[in-house]
Amino acid sequence: MAITVKNPIVEMDGDEMTRIIWQMIKEKLLLPHLKMDLKYFDLGVKHRDETDDQVTIDAANAVIRFGVGVKCATITPNAARVKEYGLKQAWKSPNGTIRSVLDGTVFRKPITVQCIPPAVRSWKKPISIGRHAYGDIYRSVEFQVPGAGRAEMTFTPASGGDRVVLSIHDFKGPGVIMGMHNTEKSVRSFARACIAYALGEKCDLWFGAKDTISKTYHGFFKELFDQEVGERKADLDRAGVKYRYMLIDDAVAQIMKAEGGMLWACMNYDGDVMSDMVASGFGSLGLMTSVLVSPDGKYVYEAAHGTVMRHYYEHLKGNPTSTNSVASIFAWTGALARRAELDGTPEVAVFARKLEAAVLATIEAGVMTKDLAAIAEPRPGKHAQTEEFISAVAKRL
Repeated sequence: MAITVKNPIVEMDGDEMTRIIWQMIKEKLLLPHLKMDLKYFDLGVKHRDETDDQVTIDAANAVIRFGVGVKCATITPNAARVKEYGLKQAWKSPNGTIRSVLDGTVFRKPITVQCIPPAVRSWKKPISIGRHAYGDIYRSVEFQVPGAGRAEMTFTPASGGDRVVLSIHDFKGPGVIMGMHNTEKSVRSFARACIAYALGEKCDLWFGAKDTISKTYHGFFKELFDQEVGERKADLDRAGVKYRYMLIDDAVAQIMKAEGGMLWACMNYDGDVMSDMVASGFGSLGLMTSVLVSPDGKYVYEAAHGTVMRHYYEHLKGNPTSTNSVASIFAWTGALARRAELDGTPEVAVFARKLEAAVLATIEAGVMTKDLAAIAEPRPGKHAQTEEFISAVAKRL
């Protein structure tokens, strides 16, 4: 008898090989066991193009309405992708759009498997990344300077006060400029979300920026983060949670020598880069969970990796692939567990945890995709193909 998921989950489909995997996961692991009301949005790049990206905004608003979403990996098109898919323009990152609508913080955490040791010898516990998911270069305005001229930054107060004009650079020839922004509201939400996560996990909290160089922009982040930590100091002390602020380059150096077990809060770009580094250090981008959390408690779960384009091209040729589906499976289990918590349906949470356990047990029994087989100890005699691995998990489940 199928287990009923009480309230809807917003499903956001994606692109290329992960879209193929997404369907396999639903057909083999979820739909045989669950009765779900999925609010479906096709975020494949062609459909985003057809809707002038309105479908992405609609999906984000659906998450605001229903509370929980699960998202497949999607293409953020560059010039080559625009040509390849015949797009109207190079649409912005759908993840960035969803983050902006929800004003969320992204938390990423490695999925640890007994037979896959970390590449960094000192790492004994998972390292979580808290990525500020608004603004900076992801909402920047850019301009390619054609020739000599002066670039200026102007702020015009809404109150009608004096305009502020700052000189950026006097160009003697061609160049490029970029304007970035952030908001106090978003930075405070980021800090509060990271503090709440650290308290919930009872793990230390690190934050790194470069306020020695960027005394105003990065200094703004540090000042607000320090204020929010100060306001929760009693709670942090009671939970035994220690807060450390470091320059970002020092944080990178320190993380390589630490045993793990902390939440590393990062500005937007730093979080984008460092989450991939941490994922690879613990085995693979295919072993990394990712959840976007809004200040008012809305959640979007996804895999931390991309669309696996190279495998998709092989798939189109009819060739077998060995694509890691673990993070995509855990995106679904994360959404199901959160839905269960919000709905008060423990049987759904039990199913989600059993599916996760089946995935880990399958890998530890020696059935795994090529990326994991190359780093497992002991190494299996062969690796599993994409569908073969999902079928093995289904059988164990």
